[in-house]
Amino acid sequence: MEENIYHLQYAMDTFYFLVCGALVMWMAAGFAMLESGLVRAKNTTEILTKNIALYSIACTMYLVCGYAIMYGGDVFLSGIQNVDVGETLGEFSGREGGFTGDSIYSGAADFFFQVVFVATAMSIVSGAVAERMKLWAFLLFAVVMTGFIYPMEGSWTWGGNAVLGMYNLGDLGFSDFAGSGIVHMAGAAAALAGVILLGARKGKYGPNGEIHAITGANLPLATLGTFILWLGWFGFNGGSVLKLSDIGNANSVAMVFLNTNAAAAGGLIGALLVARVLFGKADLTMALNGALAGLVAITAEPSTPSALAALIIGVIGGVIVVFSIIGLDKLKIDDPVGAISVHGSVGLFGLLVVPLTNDASTFSGQIIGAITIFVWVFVTSLIVWAIIKLVMGIRVSEEEEYTGVDIAECGMEAYPEFTGK
Repeated sequence: MEENIYHLQYAMDTFYFLVCGALVMWMAAGFAMLESGLVRAKNTTEILTKNIALYSIACTMYLVCGYAIMYGGDVFLSGIQNVDVGETLGEFSGREGGFTGDSIYSGAADFFFQVVFVATAMSIVSGAVAERMKLWAFLLFAVVMTGFIYPMEGSWTWGGNAVLGMYNLGDLGFSDFAGSGIVHMAGAAAALAGVILLGARKGKYGPNGEIHAITGANLPLATLGTFILWLGWFGFNGGSVLKLSDIGNANSVAMVFLNTNAAAAGGLIGALLVARVLFGKADLTMALNGALAGLVAITAEPSTPSALAALIIGVIGGVIVVFSIIGLDKLKIDDPVGAISVHGSVGLFGLLVVPLTNDASTFSGQIIGAITIFVWVFVTSLIVWAIIKLVMGIRVSEEEEYTGVDIAECGMEAYPEFTGK
């Protein structure tokens, strides 16, 4: 009987992990649709190419070396073992190798769930550098980001290793349930480094400091992308509970889903209201980023707040993202999709509110963790971007930017019937 229970637990937790991983993988489609909707039509094919290529690169690099760096073990699947988490309840050798513990699932399922997180972090970079970066320079950076930069900071957090042999973030009271800092702020830090070296799009800022809005080509696609990301986030946060096969964890999963949804709704409402006050209009792009901001804000701790607290966290995240987008524009940091604000500014906020509902974390631990993640990713990314810029360049020519990177980088257009040829 006990052996049968373990078999059932193993099957349920593994299946839940895989389904949540598939939901997170679907977020790649969300990023692709969101970004293609928020860029100009002449840059659509290139942004889609970046998104599907970066996903493939992330999966490959994390398989080759990223997972081993983050969690230890040899390269390829030889370093992936069946995972045993939690208090041991017993053990048996009913199947080859046996397993113990009350949270048991396939090591391959764990790898699959982790690898889609890596791709999410890299997707954040894609939108921020859109419309003027060379495709192959971006993909080369993706190799380093997913194979080394992200796995290193992941090893200091979820991997439980000491930061450069000096201190352990978990021991300092750092907690990041599903990755407001580890995934989202890390992606934003890498994007910020790239944007600083890349510069703004032509025509975005005037000689006297004026800001010219460059509208996206397809807001229905951007809205669809936001809904896809919203759906995928249930796997992102829900899967981070790590198991489903007992009453306590099942209740925790349900609460995580509830809070994730509440925060997204609150974020959209907060951003929509602020945009109405500031601009006098219902700004759809701000509303979409508000929903994403609410999702990012709750990701650091979706299990311990009440539903009302999650809603409030989401609303504040939505307010923050509007002011952050405006502030970065004033600093002439050109981010076509608002990714740095959504994932960076709000990711930091998400980390800082964790101690309000989670007694296991501390404000000092959250601050030290946030600084560690940001400094590591930003500095290393800046170095990598600088090397790529020196070797092959990172920006397309002014003429290519004017005609669109679709033709220059991909040799085809997304909407050829509208070119008038």
